[in-house]
Amino acid sequence: MRSSQITIKDIAKKLKISASTVSRALKNHQSISEKTKKEVHELAKKLKYKPNTIALSLRNSRSKTLGVIVPEMVHHFFSEVIAGIDDTAFKAGYHIMINQSNDNYLREVRSTEALLAARVDGVLCSLAKETRQNDHFINLQDNGIPIVFFDRICKNLETDRIIVDDRKGAFLATEHLILNGCKRIAHFSAPQNLAIGRDRFIGYLEALEKYGIPYEKELVVQCDQHEQALITTHSLLSMKNRPDGIFAVNDATAAGAMISIKNKGLSIPKDVAVIGFSDGIISKIIEPNLSSIEQHGYEMGCKAAEVLIDRLEGNIEDYTPQTYEIKTELIIRASSLKNDAK
Repeated sequence: MRSSQITIKDIAKKLKISASTVSRALKNHQSISEKTKKEVHELAKKLKYKPNTIALSLRNSRSKTLGVIVPEMVHHFFSEVIAGIDDTAFKAGYHIMINQSNDNYLREVRSTEALLAARVDGVLCSLAKETRQNDHFINLQDNGIPIVFFDRICKNLETDRIIVDDRKGAFLATEHLILNGCKRIAHFSAPQNLAIGRDRFIGYLEALEKYGIPYEKELVVQCDQHEQALITTHSLLSMKNRPDGIFAVNDATAAGAMISIKNKGLSIPKDVAVIGFSDGIISKIIEPNLSSIEQHGYEMGCKAAEVLIDRLEGNIEDYTPQTYEIKTELIIRASSLKNDAK
């Protein structure tokens, strides 16, 4: 193998560590142990590794363009995030290039490849549901492109992250149902490989524990789409001891649950109270209006773009990644006010 072909990935493979660890070790980053730094530098010298000077020179020529990857653009929450990113980027003299993964891993990979080819300065991304690997993001980092994850974050990479207080929001939603008289609360959850799915499930469990309500495994179902909710709710309501409350991981799923409840001839919230998460347009137009957890998508987009631009305008070669948290807010409407139901 010629020395010009040696890459960070080659070193990582031989040492059985991640490419991002090798990259930081070569820069003598404080987060890497002295032992690992020594091993990396010694192997790099032995293999005659040299940084890709062409790639580095290209990175010094700014395109003033930010790449954005979202699971879906039609989702109200992600539309709000994109609006926040675009407004903040525009004010700073940047343009954005939007890609949609459709929650598909391969489409997400191709999106990163397209953004790399387009020579974007940085990338803002919310993970696809199917994503379990992160080599495509490491490739961006190896090419000097900083990444900021928002909402659905990658915990295996050292990057800046913008999140909402999912755990607290889920706790507030579940607690609200309990305080309104619900005793058997179903949780329609997101995939547990996603941090938001795990954190919202934990918040749900914490509320049950605080109020002495036993956890019932059969009341927790992975269901985060409108169509799924129609079927799942019908099944749950057919149980001998049906749930009297539903906390859904997003508003579209909550709306599907509400339609199914009505189709069963049951009343909302008298028979079954419902609360969602995101507080998008659906919550305000469905009847009865849906209680939800506001996660401030526009604010998240603004913050994500602001953090990425700060990195680009400063020193992006050596920094300690930060996690920024947007506070959630309980918005109460008619769908969950069980105590007020006639």
